[in-house]
Amino acid sequence: MTTAATDDNAALDARYGRTPQRRLRERIIFIVVGAMFVVVFTAWVVWAAFDNGQGNIDAQDTAHSIIDDSSVSITWQVSVKEGTAVSCALQAQNESHAIVGWRIVDLPPSTSFSNRYQEVVRTSQQAVTGLIYRCWLT
Repeated sequence: MTTAATDDNAALDARYGRTPQRRLRERIIFIVVGAMFVVVFTAWVVWAAFDNGQGNIDAQDTAHSIIDDSSVSITWQVSVKEGTAVSCALQAQNESHAIVGWRIVDLPPSTSFSNRYQEVVRTSQQAVTGLIYRCWLT
């Protein structure tokens, strides 16, 4: 290879960013991103290992009954670690699945894992169903 061809190749490499400095910079960026991924993944694994299942909660609809045009009774079951306070959001829906009633219920800590609850939700129009929307730890 001649010096003219080498100079042309060097000029093209510099022009299109194929320089040794760029390769070194890309390698450093790759190492830093990889190290950050390892740190985040390790932190997630440690957090999950020491969580001890304190965030486990299960809520399930068991029944509903339409009382009248402006209220529905909702029965549901909550399973959570004993001594844990829970709040639940209940909703009533009409025949087009629009929410026509909503209520948030605070449940005190219980001495058993699974408990059944029943509440009445007032509605703005005739409901066709009553559901539990979500429960969370409080």
